[in-house]
Amino acid sequence: MSYEELIKKYETPFYAFDFQVLRERIDYIKNSLPQNTALCYAVKANTFIISEAQKHVERLEVCSEGEFEVCEALGVDMEKIVLSGVYKTPNFIRRVIEQYDNLGIYTVESISQYELLKNLAKEFDKKINVLVRLNSKNQFGVTEEDFRQILEEKNERISLKGIQYFSTTQKSSFKKLKREFDYLSQLINRIEEEYSIKIHELEYGTGSPVCYFKEESFDEEEYFEILSQLLSSLPTDIKITLEMGRSIAASCGTYYSKVVDKKSNKAGNFAIIDGGMNHLVYFGQSMAMKHPYFEMYPHRADDNAELWNICGSLCTVNDILVKSLPVTNLDTGDILIFKNTGAYCMCEGISLFLSRELPAVVIDDNGNSQLVRNHFKTSQLNKPNFNLK
Repeated sequence: MSYEELIKKYETPFYAFDFQVLRERIDYIKNSLPQNTALCYAVKANTFIISEAQKHVERLEVCSEGEFEVCEALGVDMEKIVLSGVYKTPNFIRRVIEQYDNLGIYTVESISQYELLKNLAKEFDKKINVLVRLNSKNQFGVTEEDFRQILEEKNERISLKGIQYFSTTQKSSFKKLKREFDYLSQLINRIEEEYSIKIHELEYGTGSPVCYFKEESFDEEEYFEILSQLLSSLPTDIKITLEMGRSIAASCGTYYSKVVDKKSNKAGNFAIIDGGMNHLVYFGQSMAMKHPYFEMYPHRADDNAELWNICGSLCTVNDILVKSLPVTNLDTGDILIFKNTGAYCMCEGISLFLSRELPAVVIDDNGNSQLVRNHFKTSQLNKPNFNLK
């Protein structure tokens, strides 16, 4: 559905996620990688596209009970789930192990998580599949020493499938990628030699970069070519699963917000929109000096443009989405259409500040659009449930 049709049909602010763009993006990634490479979609990037993404990837990474409940409601195939997360509440894991025999795989991020999984597997007389997440110099994962402790125990109810590894996001350094692959390849070889066991799988979080701003440059074709070479350097008999969130989801999203007021003073021209940095976490605050990929509706010619500061509706001087944006004849009622907003924007912003409404969410699939979440009053979440006498 065109920008114009969506704007006429839905009230701003709203996100629109295009399933056709999502499918094309996943196809592009798959075609850019070795044929035996599997994809895991990190649902934390965008839960609204799970129903379509699950059809085109081998796995879904779930990092909380809330994300798991979304997957349950959508009827996700439990064999596709990787139940991950730095903190897994005991009651939640108990429910999952008791209820689902066919859950795909659990990750281990600490010895205490390992003990929890081991004890619950024994309690319910089940054998569960596990990936051990290795530490990458942050709060996530286990050390090599802890990994060896798990290997030496050889618990009969824990089926160790392999290793999970993720260091950081927006990772564009080829040298860093090579260092990580060299480390993982050497570690896998050492473990297999010392313990006479087979590491069947490596799930690797690529942290693949996404360009949000016109000032950025990134050769994605070269990136995937080098990533493919590194993947090919790993043992041929190991299953490779790449975990991606931002790289899969970003391009399928657009965010629509309307100019509701404008003013000029000694500091410049200011346009107030009905959204803000609470809806576009990567565009606000320090990012305001950069120019995001966007379009104006109605469309403007480039001549005689004035510089405008695009500000949100929050009562803070930090709520500036773009500074010095050149726009011709900007007026109230104009719509700003921000691109590449399919990942994190709708779930990582400071959404509850000022009790502003959450934007609506629209799904568009080959020209057929559907409202999947209406505007939501956050005052219901910020209101205490007691009466003062």
